[in-house]
Amino acid sequence: MRYLVALPLSIMLSGCLARAAVDVVTLPVKAASAGVDAVTTSQEEADRNRGRAIRKQEEREAKERRRALKEQEKRERAAREQYEG
Repeated sequence: MRYLVALPLSIMLSGCLARAAVDVVTLPVKAASAGVDAVTTSQEEADRNRGRAIRKQEEREAKERRRALKEQEKRERAAREQYEG
């Protein structure tokens, strides 16, 4: 009777130990791959970041053009007022 209980218990326990051993062995590999993923940039991320940088640069250039246009209009208005007055 004792063997009938011990045999299934030992089979279940060995499966559990095997699973734990596999988890322990694969843990460093999973940790290393997570570290590599965190450090490297995928092509999609690089494209997205490049697009963002281009948009920001275009926004800065547009803002500078608007500022320059406003300054030019201000100088022209001052010149007209000086000429007329």
